[in-house]
Amino acid sequence: MASLEVIQRAAVRLFAGRGFAATGIRELSGAAGLNSATLYHYAGGKEELLASIMRACLQALLRAGQQAVAGSDDPPVQLARLVRAHVAMESANPLTSRVTDHEVRSLTGGNRTEIMAMRDAYEGLFRDVLSKGRANGDFDIADLTTTRLAIMEMCNGVHNWFNPNGRLTRAALADRFADLACRMTGARAIGRREAGRPVDVPVLPSEPGPEPEPDQAEGDRGESPAAV
Repeated sequence: MASLEVIQRAAVRLFAGRGFAATGIRELSGAAGLNSATLYHYAGGKEELLASIMRACLQALLRAGQQAVAGSDDPPVQLARLVRAHVAMESANPLTSRVTDHEVRSLTGGNRTEIMAMRDAYEGLFRDVLSKGRANGDFDIADLTTTRLAIMEMCNGVHNWFNPNGRLTRAALADRFADLACRMTGARAIGRREAGRPVDVPVLPSEPGPEPEPDQAEGDRGESPAAV
């Protein structure tokens, strides 16, 4: 298990920095400190490795989303909790989230079908909350699909620029995003007290940690003007 985690962390760092297509098996093996035969033994082929990383990330995200919605029957509270959980996941696992968000195009066959189904199930949580809230008058939404996509893309972008050593803590960032989502939907503001206990999100075994990637030494993440 330890070796698989080492391989996944090496893969996430390379896939996030260079892309799946530009990363070779030998490069992966070298980064993990293993030979190619050992890598195949633990992880299977390169696509299977990518699928396993994305599967674990989406499983954790879906569990967090389901727990967020289950914490209340009130759509504005459910939305605020969903956004908080999503932001927490992205900020705790930025590189794994980046790979999961951007490399679906690299999957084929059953892997692609499985991962797309998991993404659809997660997006369905937002769709259902927004639909219910609009139907009972909690939200003022003209276009459900556009609003859902806008909120989710806002949350997905966190992994690109959030700096845990910057001005905002993860909790403060979640507060800001929950407030933005409420404003976007015309809902009342939902503070921390009304939102209730936040959902616990894990740091995934595939997440490499805070060390900068070698090809990002000049700060293509850290020097982002939006880094907070």
